[in-house]
Amino acid sequence: MSRFKQDLEPLETRIGHRFVEADLLTTALTHVSVTVGARRETYQRLEFLGDRVLGLVIAEMLYATFPEAEEGELSRRLADLVRKESCAEVALEWGVGPFVRLGESERQIGTTKKAILGDVCESIIGAVFLDAGYTVAQQVIVKAFDARMRSPRRPLRDAKTVLQEWAQSRGHPTPLYREICRCGPDHAPEFTISVCIPGYADAQAKGPSKRLAEQAAAAHFIEREGIQEKQKGAA
Repeated sequence: MSRFKQDLEPLETRIGHRFVEADLLTTALTHVSVTVGARRETYQRLEFLGDRVLGLVIAEMLYATFPEAEEGELSRRLADLVRKESCAEVALEWGVGPFVRLGESERQIGTTKKAILGDVCESIIGAVFLDAGYTVAQQVIVKAFDARMRSPRRPLRDAKTVLQEWAQSRGHPTPLYREICRCGPDHAPEFTISVCIPGYADAQAKGPSKRLAEQAAAAHFIEREGIQEKQKGAA
């Protein structure tokens, strides 16, 4: 374990936290594909926890940084910052790819797969929270997300509006949003929403409310199809 702990030190430096419990970071880097035929803990539970911690810290950051912003703008900024693509970018900056433990089925593409990288970013945040508490997790998140918060990498227009306008301009019906599932306790639910447009694969996303999950699903669809880039080129 000490050797593996030493191997992880460069990653800990980039994250900004030295783990007391090295097993937490190891678990945060372990994909479910590794556990096929074996009994090992994976990052899924830490991802669940880290997602909640990230959302709370980002909400606090936005509230303090943009005192004049209305609730709608704050919600759009929140959805942009906590989406999987943003988390994957942070994971790439941390350089987590070589450290992620993957099974054979995922090993060929897993270290560059946005969904996995986004999950690992959240699981690392969850691991930091368990290892050192809220304040240290907050510091890690601020360090990783502050520049993104102040200089958004995407337009902050309402994602549902952007998607609807795009669909209408191409003769498609209005995007349909469906609730796939709701989990978690009543005081901290998590919604999974799917957005559907005929002729395209559905896009799913999660959020702490239906509205935020719908925005996140629309944003995922937009990014996947390159919609905003096309709009910029046409401007």
